[in-house]
Amino acid sequence: MSAAVLATIPWELLLRIAVGTVLGGIIGYERDIHGRPAGLRTHMIVGLASATFMVVSTNFVYHQHFQHADMVEVDASRIAASIVTGMGFLAGGAILRTGVSVQGLTTAAALWLVGAIGMASGAGMFGVAIFVTVMGVIALTALRRFEDKDSRTTHRHRIDLVLGEEVSTAQISTRLRELGVAVSTVKQERKPEKKTQSLTLDVRVPAEVDFETLVGSLGADPGVRRVRVERVA
Repeated sequence: MSAAVLATIPWELLLRIAVGTVLGGIIGYERDIHGRPAGLRTHMIVGLASATFMVVSTNFVYHQHFQHADMVEVDASRIAASIVTGMGFLAGGAILRTGVSVQGLTTAAALWLVGAIGMASGAGMFGVAIFVTVMGVIALTALRRFEDKDSRTTHRHRIDLVLGEEVSTAQISTRLRELGVAVSTVKQERKPEKKTQSLTLDVRVPAEVDFETLVGSLGADPGVRRVRVERVA
């Protein structure tokens, strides 16, 4: 590649995009190691896209070959403002509702944060972008232990049961209480034609109660047709 061609490459702008991508990947790696749906690649792409949008927003006018006599007025902030709006829709897709609980809020906030990091990188504000990334990692890791102390002693599970008519929901509730399991939500569906009823329970199970004990206790009654237990992250 000739020196003339190399001279035309906007190295500084490419550096801004690369920094935004790498810093977004740092946030994404933290999400990835905790098993979140939006992980390393998603956050890197968000950082890449937002940095690119910001670079285009702040520099596209210089590539249009406008003349002073053209009297062109450009608002470079409009694209940047649209990034913030678009990030809101993207982050909203990471939020899931399960019963009365809501999951994905932290990942959604992390995606929004990576959008801001990418914008700062795209604007050439590397110091701000790096500082925000460090603060974001601290918020997601070091402060995690203070957020939900109850999660150290209990684990969230979803229990699906199919019961015969001879088994009541009160019996199931009693067995769960004996194990120290706290029930947060209950969904019940009766099927008279099959003489069965379905229960879906969102519960918190003590850490000392293992999976086999929980399933064995619920399935001990012959009237319990099916037991399905799933741990919720």
